[in-house]
Amino acid sequence: MKKIISLACVAVCTLMLQAQTLSLNGEWKLSYWQQPEEPITSPEEMSGIAYTTIPANVPGNVELDLMNAGQIADVFVGSNNYLTRKWEDYQWCYSKSFDVAKKEEGRQYELCFGGIDCVADIWLNGQHVGHTENMLIGRNYEVTKFLKEGNNTLQVIIQSAVLHGRKYDLGAISIGAWASPEGTNFRKAPHMFGWDILPRIVSAGIWRDVELRAIESVRFRDVHWMTASVDTTLHRATLFANIQLVMPSACYDNVHALFTLSRNGRQVYQSKRPIIMHAFRQRIDLDKVDFWWPRGYGEAALYDAKCEIVDGEGKILARDEKKIGVRTVRLDFTDINLPDAPGKFCFVVNGEPIFIHGTNWVPLDALHSRDKLWVDETMAMAADMNCNMIRCWGGNVYEDHRFFDLCDQYGIMVWQDFSMGCNIYPQGDDFAKKIEEEVKWIVRKLRNHASLALWSGNNEDDQCFDGNWKSFGLDPNKDRVSRRVIPEVLMEYDPTRTYLPSSPYYSEEVFRRNMIDMKHVPENHLWGPRGYYKAPFYTEAECVFVSEIGYHGAPNIESLQKMMSLDCVYPWDKGTLDWNEEWLTKSIRQYQAEGKTMARNNLMINQQKLLFGEVATQLEDFVYASQVVQAEAMKYFVEMMRGDKFSPRTGIIWWNIRDGWPVISDAVVDYYMSKKRAFYYIKNVQHDVCCLINDAKDGRHPLVAVNDTRNEVQGEVAVTDVVSGKQLFKGTFQIRPNAKTDVTMIPEQPDKQGIYLITYKVGGKEYRNHYLYGKAPFRLSDYRTWINKTKIYD
Repeated sequence: MKKIISLACVAVCTLMLQAQTLSLNGEWKLSYWQQPEEPITSPEEMSGIAYTTIPANVPGNVELDLMNAGQIADVFVGSNNYLTRKWEDYQWCYSKSFDVAKKEEGRQYELCFGGIDCVADIWLNGQHVGHTENMLIGRNYEVTKFLKEGNNTLQVIIQSAVLHGRKYDLGAISIGAWASPEGTNFRKAPHMFGWDILPRIVSAGIWRDVELRAIESVRFRDVHWMTASVDTTLHRATLFANIQLVMPSACYDNVHALFTLSRNGRQVYQSKRPIIMHAFRQRIDLDKVDFWWPRGYGEAALYDAKCEIVDGEGKILARDEKKIGVRTVRLDFTDINLPDAPGKFCFVVNGEPIFIHGTNWVPLDALHSRDKLWVDETMAMAADMNCNMIRCWGGNVYEDHRFFDLCDQYGIMVWQDFSMGCNIYPQGDDFAKKIEEEVKWIVRKLRNHASLALWSGNNEDDQCFDGNWKSFGLDPNKDRVSRRVIPEVLMEYDPTRTYLPSSPYYSEEVFRRNMIDMKHVPENHLWGPRGYYKAPFYTEAECVFVSEIGYHGAPNIESLQKMMSLDCVYPWDKGTLDWNEEWLTKSIRQYQAEGKTMARNNLMINQQKLLFGEVATQLEDFVYASQVVQAEAMKYFVEMMRGDKFSPRTGIIWWNIRDGWPVISDAVVDYYMSKKRAFYYIKNVQHDVCCLINDAKDGRHPLVAVNDTRNEVQGEVAVTDVVSGKQLFKGTFQIRPNAKTDVTMIPEQPDKQGIYLITYKVGGKEYRNHYLYGKAPFRLSDYRTWINKTKIYD
């Protein structure tokens, strides 16, 4: 009897090691028309209207196809992005024909969309497949009964996102915040309606891959690897593999699950167990473990984790393969920051506190089908700068597996905001269900990545309660979305990671004490007046962790010439002491109807005046001076935090590594991958072991040596005044693992200006750093002479 059951199982469990897929990427057709009062949602309705059809590419965005068809000018240049405004009330239909040679009897098929932007109806051969209103997650539709042998026609009809957003009745709490009210009630990347770092381009499109998949009768529904515990001293760990699968009843009791772990091609674990139910947990106890560590603290060791379903004859019926890291991670944080009881906000990996020096990650492109063009190079730059954390900002889409794979490999931890920001979102059941679905999908997709360290509910939503509703006593801890919906999903699907309700987080304790201000949150965003970078706003900030802080810097001249019409690059003010139209657009101005919005460009003017006493009038000097100001400020912020490592500072995530559009901004690399001066200055002070000079206290500058490794470090250091050529100090230092030490004190020269050159050797390698001393303003020509003498940034 048992043999008969086994044969029945084999009959329905056809061996398919490679899932059968048909890519539907590539050439499509795109039809468009102005949306009527009632949107078109079916091919049948399209037969009664006039529309235009052009070639399209998938993955893609409609603006790119319009550009390729000559229907719109290059939206990346000058003020052309405003041309997209007229297309905001259009509808779009993507169409593609494809052939299926043969439908296998008894097999199911599904259409898989990585991302559709945004409100769309999907049709296959004239039959309605599904509807979506979320661009941020993938959609899979079972289409077996609609699929034909031979030619098939797939159509995706997309509504105007702006017109869709206007249909919703908004509550009072959702009006007046930074984020556009048009995108509040449905799930589209918040930045697309306009932000201070990206233009308003309310795009549409099939922006990620599309494929047709043959669904195997035996398959894994989900494989979730968890690190339950670690012992770094004995190199032991316990893992859990949580398995969910789908297979015919005849297979149960007759097939086995085979678990294999390998490292660098060497098998380190294998076990086999019978499958008697559709969901189960495998406990794996490992010895001689290579742990996953963030950069500096050890190797980011990864294992090849394989789970297979094997029948009685040894045939593999299904296989799941992943890269996993063995590590535990948590955020040790407190709810409030008080003068007599400093708050805590410290990431802990494998029991080791980690000092964070990393970057914020904003959209790689305002047109998200292009994201994949930039991810590898941008990640390589983050690793080159020795960032050990990336904060994925909440105004963005969720990055795909490629980004997280690279973070896993590079040892860069990820702080992941859910895609909400600068708003108070609806509190009703309808929106709660949308967020619940999204969080489940994203968590299940990403939770196996070792680099993923923290879930955060949103970007700055708690601050919206402060800014708009403080006088009414509206408590952010009553927010249904961030305090109930998200944490309930995380408790069920990913209890291994810490959840931060908002960034910054205004806790019940903060609210109870009526201390909703910048002083009483352990983690904060330091923007404020954006004045002199050594102003008390920065130097006296009481938070222990800074997760946003930045400073403006002009792009390189070559980039300015790409992003603007050549006659607008210089002079920028046409002699009228205000900015021309394209400088305003790139500043960034959301609507031309807003007129003159000069504040963000004027940051560069004011900041140059503060450091150099005047504003350069020649373009080359202006760009150089602007980039120096940004570089010195960003370097100063990193050194300010590292100089107080663990007493009480625990990290800084600066803003930001790269622009997602040709703009003038705080980014240290522009859209064209051209590095500003700040890139090199920050890189130079993010070495695992770094010697730096902090501002003087009581007439003396501390020379600090910081060690962000788990090994004791010894080195040599010398400090020389570049102006006089005099050596001020030469000596050795020793730093305990993961600590910092004050090497010596350098006497302040309050009435002089110059640069100190810090030369230090660690492990046989020589490094250089600098410190700009004296009171501003400095002469730009003097600065250029001094910094060139250091030969650090040649």
